Amino acid sequence: MSFQKSYELMVLIALGLLGYSCVEPFEPQTVTFESALVIGATITNELKFQQVSLSRTFTFEEDALRAESNANVKIVDDSGNEFIFQESIEGIYVSTVAFAASADSDYKLEITTNDGRSYASQNAQLTAVTQIDQLYAERLTNDDGEEGVAILLNSFDPSGRSKNYRYVYEETYKIIAPNWTTKDLVVVPSGPNVPICAVEVVPREQAEQVCYTTDNSNAIILTDTNGLTEDKVDSFVVRFINRDNYIISHRYSILVKQLVQSNEAYTFFETLNSFSGAESLFSETQPGFLSGNVFSEDDPNEMVLGYFDVASVSEQRIFFNYEDLFPSEPLPPYTIPCVEVAPPLVAPGIPPKCVLSIMVEVNSVKYVNENDAPQLGEGPFLVVPRECGDCTALGGTEVPEFWEE
Repeated sequence: MSFQKSYELMVLIALGLLGYSCVEPFEPQTVTFESALVIGATITNELKFQQVSLSRTFTFEEDALRAESNANVKIVDDSGNEFIFQESIEGIYVSTVAFAASADSDYKLEITTNDGRSYASQNAQLTAVTQIDQLYAERLTNDDGEEGVAILLNSFDPSGRSKNYRYVYEETYKIIAPNWTTKDLVVVPSGPNVPICAVEVVPREQAEQVCYTTDNSNAIILTDTNGLTEDKVDSFVVRFINRDNYIISHRYSILVKQLVQSNEAYTFFETLNSFSGAESLFSETQPGFLSGNVFSEDDPNEMVLGYFDVASVSEQRIFFNYEDLFPSEPLPPYTIPCVEVAPPLVAPGIPPKCVLSIMVEVNSVKYVNENDAPQLGEGPFLVVPRECGDCTALGGTEVPEFWEE
C-alpha cells in the first residue's frame, strides 16, 4: 500500500466505519466523513528541487485522491531563509530553486491553503549521514517458498548515531516484445475498387521492439538497529522479485535510497505501516488517529495527517541480467499470453461489420505473419495483442541516461 493511500485509510478509520464481521461479506462504506489535509514532505541533503505533496482525505466510495491545489507552500530555516514551492501538477509542489538540507539548521514547513487556512510543522533537523556499503542481487527462496531475486543491502554507521532507516527505490527494466516483426498492418482508406474492411501489410516505421519502463516503490520499507551491538544493517531485503515476474526477463536495474530518520519520524512511519495492513484495519481493536508533526495554526482540534521529515540520503544502483542468476533457464512468462489469432476481415451479418480493420484502427493488435492456411471463420493475417508486438504499450523506446549494458 502506498504511503499516500495509507494516510487516507487512517483518517477513515479514525472517523468511523461500518462494523466488520468475520462471517458475512464486508462492503466498506463511510458512515461519517471529515475532510482532512494530508501532507507528504521529506527534504534531504541531496542538492535537488525538493517536493511537497498536498491532498485531502477521501471516502471508501471514491477511487482517487483529492489534490489540494493553489496553496502557498514554503520551508523556512532558523536563519530566516525561505524556500518557496510552486505547484507543478495538481497537489504536487516543487521548490523554485534546488537546495539541500544542512546539518546545522532547523527547518519548518509552512502552508496556507486556497481557503486561507494556515498549517505548519514542528522544527526538524537533518539526521546523521550513513552510506550504503553494498547493494547486491541474490537468487534465493523467500519465507513463503517463492523462488526469485532478492535485492539486499549492507550499511554501517560506526558512530552509532543513525539507527533508523527507511528505503525507497526506483526500478527500471528492459522489455523486448516477443512477437515484434518488421511489418505492420494499416487500414486501407475506402474508395472505388477498395473492398470494405480492407487492411494491408506495410513496412514498419517505428522501432517498437525494445523499450524501458521505470516504476517507483509504493510501500513503506523500514529497518532499525536498535538493540543490536552495532549500528549495522546486514543483508536487509529491500525488494524481492518472483522469478516468474517478466520485469527481470532481460536486463534490470534498481536505484535504492537509504534515508536515515529521527526516532520520531521512524515511529510515525512504523505505526503508519502497521496500520496499513488489512489485518490491522479490520481488527477488533481499531486504531485511532495517527498524529504526526504537522498541525493547523487556526484550530488545534483540526485533524491534519502527515509528517515533515528531514532525512539524510545515500544511494546505490545495480544492474543484472536474468541469465546472471538463472543461467540457461527459461525466461519468465511474458506479461500477457501472446496467442496468435486470425480475425476475419468481415463478420457475417446485415449489414456486414468490420473486424480486423477495427482492431488495427484502435491499435489493439500487431501483425505477425500471413495466415497461409485459413480455417473456417479466419482472416488472412495472424496477429497478437499489441503488447506482444509493440513494446511501447508497456514502456518507452528512449534509453535512460544512466543505462548500462
